Amino acid sequence: MNRYPVSSAIAQGNGYTIVENASLEGRNTFRVPARAHLLIDVKKPEALGEVLGFPYLKNSPVLVLGEGSNVLFTRDWPHVVLSMSSQGIAVESDEGDACRVRVAAGENWNAFVHWSLARGFAGLENLVLIPGSVGAAPIQNIGAYGVEVCEFIESVSAWDRHGGQPVELDLADCRFTYRDSVFKQEADRYIVTSVEFRLPRARDPRIGYAGIAEELKALGFCEPTHAQVAEAIARVRTRKLPNPALIGNAGSFFKNPLVGSAKGADLRQRHPDLPCWPTSDGQLKLSAAWLIESCGFKGLRRRHAGVSEHHALVLVNLGGASGAEIWNLAEEIRDTVHARYQVMLEPEPRIL
Repeated sequence: MNRYPVSSAIAQGNGYTIVENASLEGRNTFRVPARAHLLIDVKKPEALGEVLGFPYLKNSPVLVLGEGSNVLFTRDWPHVVLSMSSQGIAVESDEGDACRVRVAAGENWNAFVHWSLARGFAGLENLVLIPGSVGAAPIQNIGAYGVEVCEFIESVSAWDRHGGQPVELDLADCRFTYRDSVFKQEADRYIVTSVEFRLPRARDPRIGYAGIAEELKALGFCEPTHAQVAEAIARVRTRKLPNPALIGNAGSFFKNPLVGSAKGADLRQRHPDLPCWPTSDGQLKLSAAWLIESCGFKGLRRRHAGVSEHHALVLVNLGGASGAEIWNLAEEIRDTVHARYQVMLEPEPRIL
């Protein structure tokens, strides 16, 4: 896609900017080269009606991109990329034991976690250091160390492209499941503009996940505060997961697979050291990292793409990798794991 030789701004309105032939290399944490036919930055959600009313956009695929921490470009995007860059955090109501907080889609997720902890709110500490924007959090239903963001979401404001109007989706409407939501299931319909959270002032710390209690003990935190739990989790994450600012990656590349109880029991019988966790619906969640590492991929390099030597779930751009190279490695991992264990791994990032 080389219709235009260089990026150039072609339009600017009240709350938005449009750029042609825009580079996306700095807008995805894999740092792979890619370009978009049009890139639209939207700073004011109320501008969406005007922007999406442009004739070209009415029938064109629109990719909504936050900070690019959950996407892999395997090629250029010959259509429209829309980035919600709206900012703002506002306390909507104070219920005493909790507050309702409205956060704009363009706010950085980790910065919001620290905002909440600094004001005495509890619960988000397990989700510290997850890259990306607040608007992306409900789409993926981000989770880490035994906590999912849907536990704190009251509602999500979005622009409904089908109805051509803003809508408010309550918790049930969002259809949250493990790393999934209505925003992912109907990817071409909703554009998240803000998220309302209910943040408690008191909550028992959730520290049962492997390694967290040990880290807290090493830090000397016998009765840890929520901020101290966040510090421990940040230390664990930093040791295991490479910083996207230093080496291109999107965090965990594959979901932990879910299998039926019978298949899970069979796998555990044949592989007693395979970590797994029961789910509320009777299935078993398997460790994707264990499956990948057992197949010999941890630390493996394929030209410019590789698997982190610290965590088998993390695919990395070792410098100069294309998105296609990284995806080829991911397919090799997926096919090898399936051939050995008859378990199919699903990628967490959106593959384009």
